[in-house]
Amino acid sequence: MNPGTLYVVATPVGNLEDITFRAVRILKEVDLIAAEDTRHTRKLLQHFGIAKQLTSYFDHNKNLKGEYILGKLAAGQAVALVSDAGTPCISDPGYQLVRDAAAAGVPIVPIAGPCAAIAALSASGLPSDAFVFEGFLPSRRKKRLDKLASLKNEERLLILYESPKRLQDLLGDMLEVFGERQIVVARELSKVYEEFVRGSIAEVIASFAGREVRGELVVLVAAASSVAGCEGDSVEALLERYLFAEKLSVKDAVKRVSLQLDLPRSDIYDQALRLKHDAE
Repeated sequence: MNPGTLYVVATPVGNLEDITFRAVRILKEVDLIAAEDTRHTRKLLQHFGIAKQLTSYFDHNKNLKGEYILGKLAAGQAVALVSDAGTPCISDPGYQLVRDAAAAGVPIVPIAGPCAAIAALSASGLPSDAFVFEGFLPSRRKKRLDKLASLKNEERLLILYESPKRLQDLLGDMLEVFGERQIVVARELSKVYEEFVRGSIAEVIASFAGREVRGELVVLVAAASSVAGCEGDSVEALLERYLFAEKLSVKDAVKRVSLQLDLPRSDIYDQALRLKHDAE
């Protein structure tokens, strides 16, 4: 244990068994633990028999508590930074403390471990060679739509976080802006009711319709380049895919192609009817 060191410690996102041996050791050895919610972290510490001084560190007190923690580090104390779940600073408070500690010459040591975004990505079944993490999108619809529009042509897989109450709003906006695309919603990762819902945006919307959604959510969206798959992005290729491979109605197939290629439905409808007629 090095004095005057800030340890950035990943903690479980759900199942307590996901914590690493090293994380438990570090939490036992540091002089102070800075936690997003001391009540939540105290339960974790009690489970592993760790009795350490706790101080809160979250968005609304980060300036005041940041100075306090930096003072402890300057005095040679070792401090562990934890969030409520997963890796600190990933859509959680902490980067300001890490930034200021590094500027003050304090050694920063990451204690690797769980991260909801990466856990969901690993089990999504979507291409994962390149991805971009956007965290939580704006809660206001206008700003959310603007953000989604800026991401519409993103060539990397997109990873988002969302709250249960806003899931259907997000999915509806994604369908409006992106058109149909393959997505995965991961819920309650590592917990008893862990669930992965896979499919097109419309299919996932239908899967969650009428359900009370609970738990933390990770939403993964296939890259824009994957929309048309190997069939290309022509109107005819997409119509054939939706009408014959996925067996959608003419109305639904036209709607998907219209959204996907940003074309008026009237420009697509006659072609869809012709393809359907020729097939019959």
